[in-house]
Amino acid sequence: MTLSIRPERPADADAIRRVLEAAFPTPAESRLVELLRAAGHLLISLVAEEDGNIVGHIAFSPVRVDGAAAEGTGVGLAPLAVLPDRQRQGIGSRLVRDGLEASERAGYGFVVVMGAPALYRRFGFDRADRSGLGNEYGADEEFMTLELRKGAIPGAGGIVRFGPEFAYFST
Repeated sequence: MTLSIRPERPADADAIRRVLEAAFPTPAESRLVELLRAAGHLLISLVAEEDGNIVGHIAFSPVRVDGAAAEGTGVGLAPLAVLPDRQRQGIGSRLVRDGLEASERAGYGFVVVMGAPALYRRFGFDRADRSGLGNEYGADEEFMTLELRKGAIPGAGGIVRFGPEFAYFST
């Protein structure tokens, strides 16, 4: 079995939805990806494909920092999903690594994520509050950032705002 990571194609939408719905307890993440895609905010969307089947997905969308002059330099990683029977086999790690590389190549300066600290620290993420960044969801240790380009995180810090597609997660 050969695993490859590649950009999402239009024909992948249904397979991505199936992966997301299998990996999460509710269809919320699947709906989020559909909303991001429809709004043109799915900046980077990669799939893990094995023998013609989509077994994982990762998405990056724009974020902004309140009061920051430089818009468009940050992205949020969400969601990351791997089919349950394929988890703990390195697929998610490959998606994260390739996604971070794609984000850097695309010129984004930093990435934020809300997730398991033990997982994301392996890729260099650190608590966002150490960089002066907060979030609108009340997350603490789980809200993390990774600077892809030195000085990309606004020096004054601020509250990171995800796109409007994320609004239903806060209700």
